[in-house]
Amino acid sequence: MSIFSAIVVFAMIWAMVFLLMLQVGQDTQGDRGERVPGTHVSSPADFRLKPRLFWATVITLALWVPLIWLITSGLITIEGMRRITGRD
Repeated sequence: MSIFSAIVVFAMIWAMVFLLMLQVGQDTQGDRGERVPGTHVSSPADFRLKPRLFWATVITLALWVPLIWLITSGLITIEGMRRITGRD
């Protein structure tokens, strides 16, 4: 696996984790009963981006490091995946 491929895998995992993190622990204005005029009731009441970026990166590293090790160790190969799916 090249360095570029490893960076692409990291970016894909990070994007998925970050999009999931946007939904976790989010209170809406409707939940708090404090609606700002001109906004929707489902708008975030207090959105903090920096902690979400930090935790998305930490979780991604925790997933990415073992995955890259597994791929580079040779335990998972394209040929093995083809045999498993029956697409020889």
